[in-house]
Amino acid sequence: MSHKRPEFSGAEGEDINESPAKKKRSSDKYRAFVPKEQEFLKTYENMESRIRKVLNTTYKKLTNSLSQDNMSDEIKYLKNRLLTLKEKSSLDPIYIGLFGSTGAGKSSLFNAIIEQQFFLPVSGSQACTSCMVQVSSSRSKNYEAKIHLLSLQEWNEELKNLVELVWKPGEEEEEEEEGDIGEAVQKLRALYGKDAETRTYEDLSKAKPLVNIPPLNCIRLEGAQAKELSLKLDPYIRSQSNKDEEEPALDEEKAKMRLWPLIKYVEVTIPKSDVIPEGVVFMDIPGTGDYNSKRDEMWKESINKCSVIWVISDIERVLGDKVHEVLLKESIKAYQGGMCSDIALVVTKSDKLQLEEYLRERQEKHKPIETRHDAILERNAFVKGKKIKGMKTKLGRILPSDSEILNKADLVYTVSATEYWQETCMNKEETEIPKLREYVRNIFLKEKKKLLMDYVAEAFGIVLLAENFNSTRDMVNHYQQSGLEGFVKDKIEALEKEIEKCFAQLEQPLNEGVKKAKLSHQNTFSQLLTRDTGNRGFHRTLKAVCQKNGVYASRIFSRIDFNSALAQPIYDKINPTFAIIFRIQKGTRASLKPFLDMFKDSVQEKIREVGKKSPVTRDHCKLNFFIEETNIILRTLEREILKKKMAVYQSLPLSIQSDLKPYYEEAAKIQGQRACQRMQNILKENIAKETAGGMFEKAKEKMKVQLRELKGYIVTKLQTDISTMLKLALSHREELTEKLPDLQDEYQEIERIHKTLQRK
Repeated sequence: MSHKRPEFSGAEGEDINESPAKKKRSSDKYRAFVPKEQEFLKTYENMESRIRKVLNTTYKKLTNSLSQDNMSDEIKYLKNRLLTLKEKSSLDPIYIGLFGSTGAGKSSLFNAIIEQQFFLPVSGSQACTSCMVQVSSSRSKNYEAKIHLLSLQEWNEELKNLVELVWKPGEEEEEEEEGDIGEAVQKLRALYGKDAETRTYEDLSKAKPLVNIPPLNCIRLEGAQAKELSLKLDPYIRSQSNKDEEEPALDEEKAKMRLWPLIKYVEVTIPKSDVIPEGVVFMDIPGTGDYNSKRDEMWKESINKCSVIWVISDIERVLGDKVHEVLLKESIKAYQGGMCSDIALVVTKSDKLQLEEYLRERQEKHKPIETRHDAILERNAFVKGKKIKGMKTKLGRILPSDSEILNKADLVYTVSATEYWQETCMNKEETEIPKLREYVRNIFLKEKKKLLMDYVAEAFGIVLLAENFNSTRDMVNHYQQSGLEGFVKDKIEALEKEIEKCFAQLEQPLNEGVKKAKLSHQNTFSQLLTRDTGNRGFHRTLKAVCQKNGVYASRIFSRIDFNSALAQPIYDKINPTFAIIFRIQKGTRASLKPFLDMFKDSVQEKIREVGKKSPVTRDHCKLNFFIEETNIILRTLEREILKKKMAVYQSLPLSIQSDLKPYYEEAAKIQGQRACQRMQNILKENIAKETAGGMFEKAKEKMKVQLRELKGYIVTKLQTDISTMLKLALSHREELTEKLPDLQDEYQEIERIHKTLQRK
């Protein structure tokens, strides 16, 4: 039985059966892109559509030809894999993290990017967004939001810690509530009213909150227009002042404002956008994390899953303030150990400039500046140059010199959301908002093509597998007797030894790092306890650090992480080697990737060699299946390694935290006079004791265990997947061969698409 070509395709990726209505929907979907980009995306979409038609036809043919009783395990496997791929999206979400401290202008920047001036709450004088907000576009006609709340168990855990954190009789008393203690008091008063901080945990846990908590821990909002949803959303995500918590909730809007301590995160979807590609997810990430364990865990997970991180800092802070340097350091960690493949520094409020002051202080006085516009552009160019140099220096310490990110032209953007809307002294292009949109589109196009190629290759492999089941007994016998299985087994054993050697490169830098950490731990700890702004209020912050096992998101002292700080000397030594080992692009002989590539190449070369000697001339399906399937196996493995390297990288501070946990717990219980000094003494004495007892050596061994487990995972995964591949390819049942459908048309169609995409 044969099929007519038009069922599948037109020329070069064009779907000739596409209706005018479908073409319009396709055009609307890509309206965020310029015409040339739209053409690429339409071609990709048509290819994907054709692939899905092939998969559907193949699935139906198999189902119609064979009853459930007649299906072998191999055919059931094939059907399940077809079904999975049929339903799989060809593009995973692309997460872009806007990572900045409060008041840096993240919300204003995001509003400008999506062309909605007041969508997320903004203010000219204070921080506005109080929680993590995730925004993406969808095919819905409405603007929608889901406000996810903490569970009762999660809130009770935080409530207990908050009560322990606030003032107790006999402790050093503050003249006024501020900083971290002030925020703790705000949270208690928001839900339980004035003087809630004076009540016990037992009393508060039994008390009814002043606001009704919605069922299912989720609030759903909807609006036909952006402004409508914005007004509904504002009370939940706007940062609250002390005054707000003092006043009783007299109306429904005030009551909503009291829910903010319970909000875990907010998920917003907007209709198809002219500026945001569908599939891109923006994440407004608070700079320091959160006191609540669950929210802080989400903070870390959000950073680690971002494909791109934008560190946001306003123009007035970027040259002097240290906060963005801390955020940049966290971003580089995510780049080193997580899914992040790109980092940029986005300097906001670049229109802020006092002309007279700038003219008086500018260095290049020989160049005349006549207008505020020219002064802003000159100052922005200077900031870019200085920050690009600084970023490249920091990244250069941990990355190979030819890394893609080090050779980027644009590492820093100077943007102005205000001027984007007003255009009083800068045009839209000069605000660099359009440039950031182009940045987003380029990332989308790159990911779309990469994932579509993987999708087409996997589909090609499945159809080849289906066609492969028509192999003759002579063909199967030839491969079974070729020694292929033994060859692959030997190559996996050889690869295991090479991986061991590759990971062994970390041994020396680990030893050097441990030595450095042991020598510097006292100085590191002293620096953690020294505050430029003085120690007023720090004893309660230190209590919070101990409650959270050494990691605390402080509102006034930034993020405090004792465990990572103690591990930092080890990271300083291992970072360059770690980056080389897990390098994805342009791998060197010291990297893991070339060994995986050599393994794949040698297996495929052996398969081709066996195929050439086959007594059956029509052997291309089996040969192509082997080649495509080994490509898929290795690509999948590389993605999994990328995910698993985070566990390796984070093992050092987690090991240190485990050793210090009993002392954090002991220090957290300290109350009364001189509480701060007593907590410090407990920590200082026991960190010294654990250091002498081998704390840093144990952390090193923990990383080595993680590396051994990763090596074991790679070997086991290859053994399992290639064994499955060989079993499927070399299976033969005469009684099924006669009943299997003819899939030549499907095979030829998918081969055409595969070759077309490779050419493009």
